[in-house]
Amino acid sequence: MSDKKTPVTHDLQKLFEKIKDVRIAMLTTFDEQHALHSRPMATIKPEADGSLLFFTDKESAKVYEVKKDNQVNLSYSDPSANTYASISGRASAYRDEAKIAELWTEPMRGWFPKGKDDPNIMILKVDIDKAEYWDSPSSLLVQAYAYARAVVTGQRSKDDDVNEHAQVQR
Repeated sequence: MSDKKTPVTHDLQKLFEKIKDVRIAMLTTFDEQHALHSRPMATIKPEADGSLLFFTDKESAKVYEVKKDNQVNLSYSDPSANTYASISGRASAYRDEAKIAELWTEPMRGWFPKGKDDPNIMILKVDIDKAEYWDSPSSLLVQAYAYARAVVTGQRSKDDDVNEHAQVQR
């Protein structure tokens, strides 16, 4: 668990705004053979220190994997909104009953049938090192503009004409 109290920057806040409606992230860790291993995870919420929190089972492979190598990647994708993000950071797994009670919602019972008092629940915290996001407006008007510009000029639109792309460093 990190004791970092770094305030959330404007860029990081913007990243969180982009991913707030994307419930599922693909978490990638390194397995025992140091091969990439990805699985879907439901993001609970960003913390005030700029980290992201997830619930996991203490017996899961990801807990073992982040103890061996804490470097992880989170990928967020919302094709219907043309929003994508990739987050690299360091993960840690820990048990904090008060925090679990604070973050618990009843739909989580599907993964933890014993409820918030289940002794197998752990928090997986990802401290963000760097992130990158892409956001392309999905409106037909913007797409039509990009098409028309390409037809008239013979050049494709520059990314910054119709897309938003940013890198976030911590």
